[in-house]
Amino acid sequence: MACSSLGAFPWSNVPFFTVPLARAHGKSFAHRSDLRQAKRILVKLGSAVVTRGDECGLALGRLASIVEQVAMLQNQGREMMIVTSGAVAFGKQRLRHEILLSQSVRQALHSGQNQLKDMSLPVLEARACAAAGQSGLMALYEAMFTQYSTCTAQILVTNLDFHDDQKRRNLNSTLHELLRMNIVPIINTNDAVVPPPEPNSDLQGVISIKDNDSLAARLAVEMRADLLIALSDVEGLYDSPPGSDDAKLLDTFYPGDQHSITYGTKSRVGIGGMEAKVKAALWALQGGTSVVIANGTHPKVTGHVITDIVEGKKVGTFFSEVKPAGPTVEQQTEMARSAGRTLASLEPEQTIFSPLKRLSIGLRQIAVSSQDSVGRVLRRTRVANNLELEQITVPIGVLLVIFESRPDCLPQVSALAIASGNALLLKGGKEAANTNRILHELAQEALSIHGVKDAIQLVSTREEVEDLCRLEKMIDLIIPRGSSQLVRDIQRAAKGIPVLGHSEGICHVYVDHEASVDKAIKIIRDSKCDYPAACNAMETLLVHRELLRTPLFDQIIDMLRTEHVKIHAGPKFASYLTFSPSEVKSLRTEYGDLECCIEVVDSMTEAVDHIHKYGSSHTDVIVTENEDTAEQFLQQLDSACVFWNASSRFADGYRFGLGAEVGISTARIHARGPVGLDGLLTTKWVLRGEGHTAADFSEQGSMTYLHENLPVAQTSLSVL
Repeated sequence: MACSSLGAFPWSNVPFFTVPLARAHGKSFAHRSDLRQAKRILVKLGSAVVTRGDECGLALGRLASIVEQVAMLQNQGREMMIVTSGAVAFGKQRLRHEILLSQSVRQALHSGQNQLKDMSLPVLEARACAAAGQSGLMALYEAMFTQYSTCTAQILVTNLDFHDDQKRRNLNSTLHELLRMNIVPIINTNDAVVPPPEPNSDLQGVISIKDNDSLAARLAVEMRADLLIALSDVEGLYDSPPGSDDAKLLDTFYPGDQHSITYGTKSRVGIGGMEAKVKAALWALQGGTSVVIANGTHPKVTGHVITDIVEGKKVGTFFSEVKPAGPTVEQQTEMARSAGRTLASLEPEQTIFSPLKRLSIGLRQIAVSSQDSVGRVLRRTRVANNLELEQITVPIGVLLVIFESRPDCLPQVSALAIASGNALLLKGGKEAANTNRILHELAQEALSIHGVKDAIQLVSTREEVEDLCRLEKMIDLIIPRGSSQLVRDIQRAAKGIPVLGHSEGICHVYVDHEASVDKAIKIIRDSKCDYPAACNAMETLLVHRELLRTPLFDQIIDMLRTEHVKIHAGPKFASYLTFSPSEVKSLRTEYGDLECCIEVVDSMTEAVDHIHKYGSSHTDVIVTENEDTAEQFLQQLDSACVFWNASSRFADGYRFGLGAEVGISTARIHARGPVGLDGLLTTKWVLRGEGHTAADFSEQGSMTYLHENLPVAQTSLSVL
């Protein structure tokens, strides 16, 4: 293909060494997360990445984003190298422009507009295009890198530079010196003087260099690069030709998996196909260089594809010599979904048996409620004669629960998943890895009785949370259990997957001017001091203005001081005091400790407005003896949990009688507040007819709609 400046080089007579040179720092990286340690990185830009869709000219926006990423990594102290295509395409653009301009003005005037449009251009010879494009391509790179105070140097190579030992040593020395001086080498073949590429002439056991994939692999190994990033117009390596219905992108490829790969067509430009890329990648891997093949043309990811790879994120296909003993997280998810469908079809007494008899952790409320959970009929409608519609409960599907150091989360969530018929993927904190493993084994032992032990999977591989959040085709709901920072991180990382939870627990207690002294003291103490780190602990105390300088207010302050609670004054509260506590920096603060903010309001309505503005829609409390005021508060306040004369600490699945909870949701749809068994269910519609068609109900049809509500039987069905 003429547009590939590297692809036009006849490397078939220049063999790779059968055994690559050894690298001083050992083998390639075993895991993606290790790529953060990569010091020397070579980025290969394929023809499809550098050139425009019309193959005449460069994709400037795409190239600029790649330069920005390379420069950023270089400025971090890494040693960056680039193997690039593009000279032929750039030269073709310039030569076409010159040919059009060189046309006789007279010819253009006498030809007419229509003839001018139809005027054909001669076929441009690739070497001439390369000669015209090399200087412009390098000037473009220099201008772009200059914006980031990064210096570049061009290196043009020919076959003699690899064929002759002295020239190869000189090339190696030049590259090392440039890297030592913090310069980015930009390497290209001297396509202006080389003949067209020759057919494949690989010798037995030896790979030859005939495209920029193999050239990049050769340079990466000889320069002992830590990482080779090969960018093209394909996402990576698939287990079958991309575009086929069952094609799956391989996150990691191991040398022993070559037999399971079916190769598709090559990219739109260049002479290398996926088979050539894999061959070069495996050779580089054997030489000690880690390799990632990824898409450098996707508009949504091009701006961060290189940095994402270096950060260890799941982008493209990572080549590794170390194959994990267990299944991948993708395989675990598929296993969980398959077993989960069987779990959802079990009889109620079978799902009761598991959490009660095997887990033995006292989750009886879950077990009892599971008797009529899955398959419960919510609505029945007679649409027409012999045409009945039902709305029934079904599991959501595959749940991903990410939790931190508390291992008690695992049996609680497992029991809820079993009872609701959901498949479960668990990712726990490393602090409790051994405990989590044992608890998971107990859960699987219980499920194995019914042949569905794979319905609950514990992710023990080195998967990053952000990578798990990208499995939008495999996971139906993410439930984070942990700090507010964890929840926020997951909400940001989740792409296309709903997240159930809350990022903050800014809970308020409003003490009305008609509050009981005893109730107010008890509720405030329990809400703040029972477990200050809990998401349902009080963070802001709102006090009616009339209570200032009253015995009730004094007792509240004395109690908080006795409990060693640090007080921060809100702006209005501080204005009433001569010597006030430290003024709060923000009224939207979750302290998670023995600290709280006190603010003054003039009325219940102002308290509601304050909570709507600064709260997190979690749990809020009113303390008052006035029933009308309380009811207005309960009705007007838009929070997941709203209490009257009760501690905020009651916002809990166990205390609500749900047995346990997967978390507390402040979302507006699906589930809100403590989420127990019912929050893990959705619905589907089942219609039973006898050959009915929509045409039967048209103006010319013989049937009419009835839409009669039918009684709902209090029995459970076992359906998917």
